[in-house]
Amino acid sequence: MKIRLLDVAQQELDETIEYFYEEVPDLGKEFLAEVLKALDRIGRHPHAWHPCSERTRRWLLRRFPYAVIYQILEKEILVVAVACLQREPNYWQARISSKTHYPDR
Repeated sequence: MKIRLLDVAQQELDETIEYFYEEVPDLGKEFLAEVLKALDRIGRHPHAWHPCSERTRRWLLRRFPYAVIYQILEKEILVVAVACLQREPNYWQARISSKTHYPDR
């Protein structure tokens, strides 16, 4: 299934990669590799991870305190957040209530 990131989720991913690169050499690359692995598995088995609501699910990264928050839509998987779980863990919920991101609703 096709995976699409909201612009704000892509920005979170990019900023987190940059932050980890600044903290420890190659840590940003390791974070990206873990996120890409998560996206691959989500694409193959979208219903396999923890449901947050009827259409929204959460993949917890193993090594980092982050989650990939996504929705299963008719024709694609929409990543709504690459969320740090140590900061406001539910901030992304406002994104799923907005109909502007969901043309298939």
